[in-house]
Amino acid sequence: MHAHDSTPAKGIGAFLKSSTGIALCVFLAIAAFYLFTEHTAHTFGSLPYLLILLCPIMHLSMHGRHGGHGDHSGHGDQAQRIEGDQR
Repeated sequence: MHAHDSTPAKGIGAFLKSSTGIALCVFLAIAAFYLFTEHTAHTFGSLPYLLILLCPIMHLSMHGRHGGHGDHSGHGDQAQRIEGDQR
């Protein structure tokens, strides 16, 4: 058995610098460009529905931060203080 010193493994950096790696990167860049340009209409067409869907998701996620609907004990005191300051 002998060591293969003529072909050292240098990792992904060596692959990306090879002609095959460069060709792969160019192909992926062209594919990403065409995917983006061809599917832009589908993406922008669904934005209003995504915004509507985002409202209940944000509502559910934000209630986890202040304890839900049951913990409103301090809000009445603050409202009375504000009314007292405006008189």
